[in-house]
Amino acid sequence: MTEQRPLDPDALKMFSFGIFSKLEGAVTAGMIHLGDRLGLYEVMASSIDGDTSESLAAKAGLHERWVREWLHNQVAARIVSCADLSNNHPIFHLSPEGVAVLASPNHPAYGMGMFHRLPQTMGSLNAMPEAFRTGVGHNYDSHGPEGAVGIERSFEPWNQNFLIPLVIPALEGVKEKLDAGVRVADIGCGAGGAALLMGSTFPNSTVDGFDISKFALERAEERKSESGVHNVSFFDPREHPIADDHSYDLICTFDCIHDMTKPTEMMKTIRKALKNDGTWLLVDIKAQESLELNVSKNPMASLLYGISVLSCMSSAMSEAGGEGLGTLGLSASRAESMAREAGFTQFKKLDVEHSVNAFYEVRP
Repeated sequence: MTEQRPLDPDALKMFSFGIFSKLEGAVTAGMIHLGDRLGLYEVMASSIDGDTSESLAAKAGLHERWVREWLHNQVAARIVSCADLSNNHPIFHLSPEGVAVLASPNHPAYGMGMFHRLPQTMGSLNAMPEAFRTGVGHNYDSHGPEGAVGIERSFEPWNQNFLIPLVIPALEGVKEKLDAGVRVADIGCGAGGAALLMGSTFPNSTVDGFDISKFALERAEERKSESGVHNVSFFDPREHPIADDHSYDLICTFDCIHDMTKPTEMMKTIRKALKNDGTWLLVDIKAQESLELNVSKNPMASLLYGISVLSCMSSAMSEAGGEGLGTLGLSASRAESMAREAGFTQFKKLDVEHSVNAFYEVRP
């Protein structure tokens, strides 16, 4: 039996520091959620000369003492800046980069979606012990309507900027078909942003969005009414099954295959729904082939594995017998192998750069 080495006091200090730095990140994430929810970042973004705690509180209609303590967290976390912390009334600024990430919903770098649903995501911790014991997780509706809005805010800034000008043209012959008028399915459509964008851009085509989240579908219908787009429809596939008559010219799945309880079955469903000369645009989390590669090559691996437990894998295990791919479970080789087993013969990674996602063109 190998004896454990003696405790190293210096290593103990560093280990403790590392552990509590994770807690600092979690607490500061909560402060970012509050800043977003209270509109503080938007106010700061509009203040060219910066704000004191008094002026920021006044503009936001909030109590100064609470805003002051929040600002102290933000400057300590180096999220906002202050040139002179010794001043009795320091002036705080949000950098141009901070404005893009924290206060610009149309910027592709906007990052408030995950923070929007942070309370619901962390609230899942209460259900996790039972999930670990039984093996059965919880679907996205367990996060409530704010969970659906958070997903919407997470992915739409990039889609709004790049889906039409960059991704669709990268698919061979697809833009021309969409211009002429074809049938499109967006499976796992969420709150409908991509479906409505494609529908409004290509009025001659029809788009069917499918999702099993009642909160996402309610939000999608609300946004459809607001948009005035008439060539897009939304369905729950349990009530309105996806067609199995090879009638779709383009099928899209955006960041959802790894969340599904039965992704293998879904790929077979997609093949039955797709025309023999059709295209499947598969977009999913950029995953490496092994734990070793994910940990060594992805600085956000710990975040993604943690989110998987609380959200993605939980969804993928929300039924008994769920396959449980999880956030980093669909590498390129695994996606290709599963697609070929489902009846597809062509699989190509698109030359589209994204910090989180990989893009694949899959054909029968």
